[in-house]
Amino acid sequence: MSRYDPEHDLTLSEVGRRLWNPIVRLVVSTCQRFYFRAVESVGQHKRDILIARVENARDSLEEAKDQFQSALDKFSALTHFDGGELDDVYRQLKIEFDYSAAKALAVKDRIDAVQDVAEALFQEWESELDQYSNRSLRAASRQKLKQTQQHYGQLITAMRRAESKIGPVLGVFQDQVLYLKHNLNAQAIVYLEDELVGMTNNVAGLIGAMERSIGRANDFVRTLNGPRALSVDG
Repeated sequence: MSRYDPEHDLTLSEVGRRLWNPIVRLVVSTCQRFYFRAVESVGQHKRDILIARVENARDSLEEAKDQFQSALDKFSALTHFDGGELDDVYRQLKIEFDYSAAKALAVKDRIDAVQDVAEALFQEWESELDQYSNRSLRAASRQKLKQTQQHYGQLITAMRRAESKIGPVLGVFQDQVLYLKHNLNAQAIVYLEDELVGMTNNVAGLIGAMERSIGRANDFVRTLNGPRALSVDG
């Protein structure tokens, strides 16, 4: 008889999580298929959806870039604080942090949306290659698919790299806001001054990554808006 091992006993919440995650993925996948079918039925193909979502993600990165620079400027201005109500300063910085967090969430959502439609498009394109009766056309379409996937790979890598730099910057912003909230005195200003160089470097790295990602997005959109880069049915 096997012995009972309590370490292998799953709680109801753990079982629920293990069952819930695949269910969520299935529901999301099913909803996406219905969505794509609906928009394609009125003449908007995955290629058009991809272009629109890349442009949305690009615009979101641009907005986030401006917001993070604005937040850094507000933090920097605090080092020149020469009197007044620190409560007011805290509220201003808290607003900047909240705006930055909201922009960060929008960036993630829009990059996820780009990836969703791109994966659906490439899967469909790959499956449709077998429908060609002309071998030369099939080979040309397969080559175009590989080129488009390569360009997309560069784009999504740049976007995810920019996204990965947002969390650490937000974490530093949050630390400063919380420290100011808990220490509304001159010591909080001194601490911020000590951290400002690191904050500036982190934001500069984030903005640089965002600008590179924005450039990749513009290149990708130009590629798709040129001669038809994707299959007519895609």
